[in-house]
Amino acid sequence: MTAFIALVRKDLILFLSDRRALLMSLLLPIVIAAFFGSVFAPDSRGGAIDVALVLQDTSDAGRKIGAGLKSESSLHVRDMTLMDAEQAVRKGERKVAIVVPPGFGEAAGTALFSAGAKPAIRLMYDPSQTAVLAMVKGMLTQQVMSTVSAEMFGGPMGRRLTERGLHQLDVQARAVPATAGADPRDQALHDMLASVQKFQALPAQADDGQGRGRPGTSGGMSMPFTTHDEGLTDQAQAQGYNAYAHAFSGMGVQFILFMGINTGIGILLARRSGVWNRLLAAPVSLAQVILARAASAALIAFGLLCAIFTVGVLVFGVHVASVAGFVGIALGFGLLTAGFGLLIAAFGKTPEAARGIAMFATLVLVMLSGAWVPSFVFPPWVQQLTLVVPTRWAIDGLDAVTWRGLGLEAAAPAIGVELVFALVFMALALWKFGREQR
Repeated sequence: MTAFIALVRKDLILFLSDRRALLMSLLLPIVIAAFFGSVFAPDSRGGAIDVALVLQDTSDAGRKIGAGLKSESSLHVRDMTLMDAEQAVRKGERKVAIVVPPGFGEAAGTALFSAGAKPAIRLMYDPSQTAVLAMVKGMLTQQVMSTVSAEMFGGPMGRRLTERGLHQLDVQARAVPATAGADPRDQALHDMLASVQKFQALPAQADDGQGRGRPGTSGGMSMPFTTHDEGLTDQAQAQGYNAYAHAFSGMGVQFILFMGINTGIGILLARRSGVWNRLLAAPVSLAQVILARAASAALIAFGLLCAIFTVGVLVFGVHVASVAGFVGIALGFGLLTAGFGLLIAAFGKTPEAARGIAMFATLVLVMLSGAWVPSFVFPPWVQQLTLVVPTRWAIDGLDAVTWRGLGLEAAAPAIGVELVFALVFMALALWKFGREQR
């Protein structure tokens, strides 16, 4: 046991004395996690979507649609010419460009009560911003419906279009003999337009915010409901999704795996230089040497993850809901990292070849784990596929005990999966090393 502790102590001292290893394993994940956390934080972009508006309709309805879009707090609207708007979208300066064509307001009002052709609003968008396009279309629909319906029921354009529609129906009724059987829908439409005309003759009303109308203005159709958005976690004080917590989990896992690669490459370099054989010539067994290297790697990985999250808690407001759950996941991931490093050393032929393969494998593990972006944004089939990836469980476990606010029971499955993979990796490494020593 004294030899085992001496081997572990030797590895810890060597790691701490290597400043570049410390920089790579501790400072870089903190810096990159802070960057990703700030990028994906809910308030990092102020909630405003950059939109270009090309308002070619100079009617009252067109101007009101433009004013309504500009009043949306979720949009940052700038008036542009068509050419400037196209260039802004192509360069990524604007996410979406809205082109309201000439005569849109009147054409939309006519289409509101008829089955004829409907006018089109051109939307130019950045292909990488399809989700943003859907949000802009929703807000645009609301503004168009509100403005056009207000004009149709209370504006001068509505009165003019109503009179035109009634006149066209009267002309059509006189042109078609009664014996020919007039379309009953025409009569129903005539009655509806006549009712609209009576409504237009009344003093305009608008809601005063307390369920009572007041004369003076006319409002159009609006959304008949609102929502109360509530993000739920199990924390006493729900903070919702914390981008910094996830970023620190992802970057911590990524760079600690890089440290695991260095552990395996270090063994390969020792074997090439002959140090490994001299070490095995000492009065220690192969299992002791390998397990001592695994123990030191696991301790280093555990310490790094704790240090990274300490900075996250103190500087970036990351909340650890379950210390026991976090410690369990950190220990499990430390052992997983140690097993991963031993696996690289056992099956790697040369340090150069092993490093390339190990880097590729690490990047795949990190990518599929949801370290860069949360796994819940993956397609469903990818989410199911990544359940066999050990790093996915590590990330989900860290998310559970941080921003989700869950306890040790939620972290237990992740800890169990980490330990299973760690044992499998170490067993394979011991088998391979033992086979080569025969």
